[in-house]
Amino acid sequence: MDDPDVPWQLCRAQRNADGTESYVREKWFAFSPDPQYLSLYAEYDPGMIVRRHGHYSPHIVFVIDGGLWFGDRWCPKGTHVELPFGAAFGPIRAGEEGAKLYEVMMGDPRSWGDQPELYEQALSEHGVEPLPDPPVDFPDWLADLRTHWAPANETD
Repeated sequence: MDDPDVPWQLCRAQRNADGTESYVREKWFAFSPDPQYLSLYAEYDPGMIVRRHGHYSPHIVFVIDGGLWFGDRWCPKGTHVELPFGAAFGPIRAGEEGAKLYEVMMGDPRSWGDQPELYEQALSEHGVEPLPDPPVDFPDWLADLRTHWAPANETD
């Protein structure tokens, strides 16, 4: 995880109720255009909240340390989550210790948001203000879709 050739990417940011800021940081180990896939290591600061979302590919998440809430399901260290293509999950909220994850997306790894009202509710319950997405160094062949929300008629 300390490989200097693999830089940290700040992917999400928020201002907490106490005025501090929290982040999701990722190290992208393998990012291929053909076939498309991404393997990454992620760190969620304690209390970090990420919108309910899905990916344009099958996706696995393994909790290495700490834990998170995926919607109303607690996922502690050792949890393996398998998400088929297009499955939405979350909102995600890191526990008091934060979380460290290993993730693999087997296809287009970009995400789309789902049910923004659930995200707004989680933010409100915890006194959190989302901050603008930090700039991410996407490969030239991939556009940033972090602000995309699926229209209501595209979700089940």
